[in-house]
Amino acid sequence: MAATPTLTSTDKKIIPGGSFLISDPTPQNCFFPEDFSEEQRQIAQTTADFATNEIVPVSDQIEAKDFSVIRRLIKEASDLGLTSVDIPEEYGGLEMDKVTSAIIADNIAKQGSFSVIFSAHVGIGTLPIVWYGTAEQKKKYLPKLAGGEFIGAYALSESTSGSDAVSARTRAVLSEDKQTYTLNGEKMWITNAGLADLFTVFAQCAIPDGPKAGEEKLTAFLIERGTPGLTIGKEEHKLGIRGSSTCPLSLADCRIPAANLLGEVGKGTHIAFNILNVGRYKLGVAAVGAARMALGNGIRYAKERKAFGKSISEFGLIEEKLADCAVGVFVGEALSYRTVGMIDAALASVDKHDTAAIQRAIEDYAVECSIVKVWDSEMLDRVVDEVMQIYGGYGYVEEYPAERAYRDSRINRIFEGTNEINRLIITGWLIKSAVSGKLPLLPAIKQLMDEVMAGPTPKEDREGPLAAEFSLLASAKKLTLFAAGAATRRYADKIADEQEVMGAIADMVMEVYAMESAILRAEKISTAGTGTGKGSVGIAVAMARVFVAGAMEKIELAARKVIAAVAEGDMARTQFTILRRLAKHDPADTVALRREIARHMVRAGRYTL
Repeated sequence: MAATPTLTSTDKKIIPGGSFLISDPTPQNCFFPEDFSEEQRQIAQTTADFATNEIVPVSDQIEAKDFSVIRRLIKEASDLGLTSVDIPEEYGGLEMDKVTSAIIADNIAKQGSFSVIFSAHVGIGTLPIVWYGTAEQKKKYLPKLAGGEFIGAYALSESTSGSDAVSARTRAVLSEDKQTYTLNGEKMWITNAGLADLFTVFAQCAIPDGPKAGEEKLTAFLIERGTPGLTIGKEEHKLGIRGSSTCPLSLADCRIPAANLLGEVGKGTHIAFNILNVGRYKLGVAAVGAARMALGNGIRYAKERKAFGKSISEFGLIEEKLADCAVGVFVGEALSYRTVGMIDAALASVDKHDTAAIQRAIEDYAVECSIVKVWDSEMLDRVVDEVMQIYGGYGYVEEYPAERAYRDSRINRIFEGTNEINRLIITGWLIKSAVSGKLPLLPAIKQLMDEVMAGPTPKEDREGPLAAEFSLLASAKKLTLFAAGAATRRYADKIADEQEVMGAIADMVMEVYAMESAILRAEKISTAGTGTGKGSVGIAVAMARVFVAGAMEKIELAARKVIAAVAEGDMARTQFTILRRLAKHDPADTVALRREIARHMVRAGRYTL
């Protein structure tokens, strides 16, 4: 694998994070899978071939936690360069762009347990050192992590603090001679714990000097396996991803050199949350890869399974399921790679040695990273559920792939911050950005409020196969801003206490981002003349139309929930009248569109454009 970074995703206009609600980007300013460079396509194929030919055939050994097999696969992946994409060249890495890193996470996700092991190793197990390690720490550990000699793990959660990581009870005390730290406490649900060689462990530690001297704050440390006082507990018996190692850690007077402090004392929260932004979009693209794999199995089974004298893939209700799964993968690809492409575009102008600037650039897309995580993980759950239904009784049997995919999917809504926490992040970040003036959301909301109170306005005329969908997108953005404006006017700075309303607004925001990503991707494909299927409507256009129809219904439902919660009497009646006006549209023939999509996939025997 070449070490030269690809540049296609960075040749785009820099789009501020969260701005999609108040702007109208063009397809040319958005990065989608169709924009992959030739090198990126080759890396995708290399990764997919490795997963298909080396990982999937030994699934039983992986699920039995045969660590020798898992270590061999990690080493083979490292020999292909798959473990070193995010590591600087001077420490044995390839230092490629984030899109390429996402492509690997996507294509290696054909076996759920190994995907989790791999992602934890190259992501939260390695990136803290890449970003925060001293030169000595990088020189000592990164070549081993890049080469598969060491496997990394990340120990943040505790039995009493999962999402509330800052309240961790594990403590680290600096010795009087300032040569060592002694850690005491316990960590829970640590991925890769049973086979990891290096742990990034978070503990409360007293700030040594300054105005906050003596105050304990979350701090990160590097601890090697075998360090006296570090005990790895028994493997957890999990619903899914059974081949991945998940164990508790116990730290009893665990003494480490002071040089193993990662970053600065008290900066652990900063480290944890910045790493999680990357973890969220990489989890999302892995979910897309898993959904594509599950759908492929479902298509093949539907073609082979006969009932009432014909293949079940010819039944309308099975076609509907196949189409919805394909639409989910299409939209997941669109919003995921759009997000990572924006991050790469922002990073193109950042000094690669300025880790603080890199982190700020990525943090600017915290909303999009959370959207990718939540939307893709919930899409995957729907896909594996539908695929199991296509398999019928066989889907419930371990011998068939639908059963394992169904179990493996569920953890993704808990990993990297629960989907509930991420929904609060989405709305909270946008409100904070609006109040601070970082995003001009408040003027946009005021302008919209003035507009809707003045009565109906003529809609913009647009041509092309997606004209109706662009009109719906404009209405969806207005509905979302309208609901957010009504909620903030009702609750002001107390809105954070109204989690149900915050969650409903987040749902609207996510669907708007997904709608726009699907439409822009389909328009880009249509304009380029690729991705067309049988009939007058291209497959990409058909999938965008099906998705937008359903997303608009979800947005309208969420808007009703918000308005019912924040308004009453005449105000409620007025706002519901405005809602109905904004949501009004002519329905698309989604039955015909779904049939076209499903038949295209069945003919191909897999998900494809």
